[in-house]
Amino acid sequence: AYLLRVAEPPAPALVAFVAAHGPIEAAARVATGDVPSPVGQETSAHRHHDLVETDLAAAHRAGARLVVPEDDEWPTQQLMCLQPGAGPRYAPPLALWVRGAARLSEVADRAVSIVGARAATGYGEHVGAEFGYGLASQGWTVVSGAAFGIDGAAHRGALAAGGVTVAVLGCGVEVGYPAAHTSLLGRIAETGLVLSEYSPGAPPARHRFLARNRLIAALSAGTVVVETGVRSGSRNTATAAAALGKELMVVPGPITSAVSAGCHELLRSGTALPVSSVAEILDTVSTTAADPVPDGTTASA
Repeated sequence: AYLLRVAEPPAPALVAFVAAHGPIEAAARVATGDVPSPVGQETSAHRHHDLVETDLAAAHRAGARLVVPEDDEWPTQQLMCLQPGAGPRYAPPLALWVRGAARLSEVADRAVSIVGARAATGYGEHVGAEFGYGLASQGWTVVSGAAFGIDGAAHRGALAAGGVTVAVLGCGVEVGYPAAHTSLLGRIAETGLVLSEYSPGAPPARHRFLARNRLIAALSAGTVVVETGVRSGSRNTATAAAALGKELMVVPGPITSAVSAGCHELLRSGTALPVSSVAEILDTVSTTAADPVPDGTTASA
């Protein structure tokens, strides 16, 4: 809890320091400043902010818990892609604040991320909701970022199917952002999970949403981009998925639609595969799944 508070994720130097010395010794040395220069650069501004008891109490009031790599609940297999070789932007989290009834390791075992534009079209929101519903109906967890547009549609689709969905936030797990999705986040936590590597009370910020996108990509077998511009948060998630070796899929849209321009660029570059149904998504990500892919599960445009 202390280490999450003193360094802004991703913190590759601190992650490597913890791996070398263990979290207890690392925390003690960070607190006194007895660290190599790269670690000091990541922690010096906040190393005196020991708010562990406050953070744990706030998490308890919100029904959240701190999951660390030593816990059985830690999604080790999914987060293995976040290693030093992937680059400093893709450093693994030191721990995760988790709110919800589900176990993180279990829900991440069969998961697909669905992301897309906040200013989505009706077509995009329809497809996002249909994909969320169809994946959840087949027992797959839907991972997204709880934003307006495609994210919210995917979460709602999974909930409508009585399935499990995970919201990865760029703020504290109890902050409720965006405010209009506070109720949605509560519903997600009832059967799924709301998680973040940011301490309780941490406010949302653009750089935090960009950092959390690597977790959205890492926690699933593949990422589906329903609508995205050429430069956007969901395009950032797509870049992360490709860099981490995850399956990347996009939904083609009208060539006249600006919010599909990023999808078409990913297709043209050969970075992503086109998908137009839940069956095609599962055919891409479930090569080791025991259940056959249903032939008739589609998203109607």
